[in-house]
Amino acid sequence: MNMREFSERTKLSSHTLRYYEKIGLLNNVQRNSSGHRVFTTKELDWVNFIIRLKETAMPLDTILHYSNLRALGESTITARKTLLEEHRHKLQSQIENQLQHLNALETKIDFYKAIEVS
Repeated sequence: MNMREFSERTKLSSHTLRYYEKIGLLNNVQRNSSGHRVFTTKELDWVNFIIRLKETAMPLDTILHYSNLRALGESTITARKTLLEEHRHKLQSQIENQLQHLNALETKIDFYKAIEVS
């Protein structure tokens, strides 16, 4: 798929995708005879994983570190797993914190509902 199609499927701008390529998050993107980028499902899966990590508040520099480990191959599997486990722990803490906030809001909403009824 070309840049436009890839951008539409990932919902990332072509500018962002070129930036990811520039900093090394997208490596070895093939080009056609005209020099235009040609993306495969392999790149699509990888970018979707990057998006997932970003949406769970993993910093871009940590994603880049993960990407660099990934590029080194199987010898870095333990390091990659550890990095993701650490991120999972942070994410679980954030979710627990957000649930506490949600519960506080629910309590306040219930309080206002009770006042409205009386």
